[in-house]
Amino acid sequence: MPNPIVTFYGFKENECVLKPFGNGLINYTGILEYRGHKFILQKINSTIFTDPFLIANNIHLLNIFFKEHFPGYFFVSPVATVQNKEMVYLPDEGYFRLFKFVDGSVTFDTVDNAAIAFEGARQFGMFTKLLSAFNIKKLHITLPDFHNLDLRYKQFEVSLKQGDKDRIKACQPAIEFIKEQKYIVDIFNDIQTNTNFKKRVTHHDTKISNVLFDKNGKGLCVIDLDTVMPGYFISDAGDMLRTYLSPVSEEEKDFSKIQIREDYFQAIVDGYLSEMQDELSNEEKSYFVYAGKFMIYMQAIRFLTDHINNDIYYGAKYEGHNLMRCNNQLVLLKQLLLKEDVLQAKVARYITTAAAIK
Repeated sequence: MPNPIVTFYGFKENECVLKPFGNGLINYTGILEYRGHKFILQKINSTIFTDPFLIANNIHLLNIFFKEHFPGYFFVSPVATVQNKEMVYLPDEGYFRLFKFVDGSVTFDTVDNAAIAFEGARQFGMFTKLLSAFNIKKLHITLPDFHNLDLRYKQFEVSLKQGDKDRIKACQPAIEFIKEQKYIVDIFNDIQTNTNFKKRVTHHDTKISNVLFDKNGKGLCVIDLDTVMPGYFISDAGDMLRTYLSPVSEEEKDFSKIQIREDYFQAIVDGYLSEMQDELSNEEKSYFVYAGKFMIYMQAIRFLTDHINNDIYYGAKYEGHNLMRCNNQLVLLKQLLLKEDVLQAKVARYITTAAAIK
């Protein structure tokens, strides 16, 4: 990571200390110390985000909106350079941005209690609610088709025709189960023409580490806005369900540890709908459990597709890594399906009409 980037902010290189920070998988993140002040320095992964200036423009527009309409909302915006730029491009080095480090803030990598699940969900709900009047047509698409389940399923079908034949033969149980659940794709396609569903400003990456908390465990704001785009609520609610409900992640090889924690589900619903209750239609709310199915199923498909294609997207740390991840997510999906009726009942008190969707 080059230090010359700091000169764009008027800092002296020899007075800066830069150390890696966090465990993000896409962008490099470092903590920069300069004259007693701390900053977060990020290098954008331009292989994933092919035009990082689109991200910068989106964040700039959101910052303006919040300042005008909700000046009390805590929004972490990039530090401007000496030339008043919010992103810097260095030839042969890449795209960089700088944020002030929020003193006293903490982040969590895992959701170890229901109160944290509630606060995380509330913060993502608040973010979307406050931006309800924002014109989503102004937002750039930073990752085209990121949560397009129909496309992901078609890519899976292509992999079955063109992928590694030995791998295809060895993972038939996963392939067959995914095919049996294709109705999840059909529902997604129906949503896109359903007038009771609305596209909103959606975060699209609602893992708990993308929420800043204070020292008392109360949410401050959401961060990492690179994937903020127009989308359906099922993306944000679904990703929370996928990553908060089980005590273990998709990297867990011991599938007996995978479970659906009902109190965490209730916390997510209560937290998100404490902000979004009046924003979502009754029919949208009735799809809350479906949101979990949608995201877990899509992630399983993506892992299996990559395995069949010889790990060209996610890579693999060991043989069969992506197949393991896929099977992990399929176990999570099966656990969700077993509790679907119980979980749906927990959403019912927020719905005044609209029949529950199974």
